[in-house]
Amino acid sequence: MILSVPASCALFLFLNAIAVKLSMQTVLISGGTGMVGQQLTKHLLAQGHQIIILTRRIPLSKPANPNVSYAIWDLAKQTIDINALQKATCLVHLAGAGVVDKKWTEAYKAEIVKSRTESSTLLLKALRNNAHAIKTVISASAIGWYGEDAAPNEKAFIETDPAAKGFLGETCKRWEESIEPMEQLGIRLIKFRIGIVLSNTGGALTEFKKPLHLGVAAILGSGKQKVSWIHIDDLCRLFIEGIQNEQLAGTYNAVAPSPVTNQELTIELAHQLKGKFYIPMHVPKFLLKLMMGERSIEVLKSTTVDCAKIKQTGFTFLYPSIESALHQLSHP
Repeated sequence: MILSVPASCALFLFLNAIAVKLSMQTVLISGGTGMVGQQLTKHLLAQGHQIIILTRRIPLSKPANPNVSYAIWDLAKQTIDINALQKATCLVHLAGAGVVDKKWTEAYKAEIVKSRTESSTLLLKALRNNAHAIKTVISASAIGWYGEDAAPNEKAFIETDPAAKGFLGETCKRWEESIEPMEQLGIRLIKFRIGIVLSNTGGALTEFKKPLHLGVAAILGSGKQKVSWIHIDDLCRLFIEGIQNEQLAGTYNAVAPSPVTNQELTIELAHQLKGKFYIPMHVPKFLLKLMMGERSIEVLKSTTVDCAKIKQTGFTFLYPSIESALHQLSHP
């Protein structure tokens, strides 16, 4: 049978609509109420995906978007709503206590580790013991895996480099090890080692902006320490690439192609927000250590991380330079 042009166009549109529908997924997100989780949800909804957010308590008000729902989990009791695992085809695992949110007491350091490893344990147990539809797991990790740059101009850290000694390196190692048994269940596993996330809704950029309200560009320590960063929209696009590209598996550094020094980042942010009306000022190391304690390691450490592996998959960054990233965030 020969179809007329209008009929063939209608058939094409119909088949295309079916293909789009089949490509839509139900994504289960742990840590979905955090900074990254909220922005990722927006990106996924814009593409038509269904979202289930794991939470300790269901919000009283209904979600604004009908494609968002909630499911209960409880790390202390090691319980989870199995229905969520049976509905979802992909799990994005972002849960974990904030690394710099509180003073690093021994109790809070234990919480940082447990919130990551015990959440992985719960998810693994649930998937191992119940029928489910999960085909892909994407887990957050962090460039805290890597140590201090050995010397200026030496090669950047790559995914095969070993975990650093010390709290952050050991935490990231245990974090990744806790999720790796997913592969034994026949599930495609991706681990993104995330750099400093630049966002207007929280994280490091919010702290960098505070002194600028007073016209001060606060450079931390010498300012020479390298910062491996990523714009939050590029990070969300990486997660979506992981969901949609079935060729991706294993560990990838989630950082932009151009690490900068703390001073370069601070001055560029000041330029974007204040033009010429700011005063650069160094915050001495001893003062940072006094104010932040052991957490000061995170802001004073120089870590240059390479993103060549993810770029080789064909992924392109919308914001490859600090200038483009901070311009967009300063003029959204």
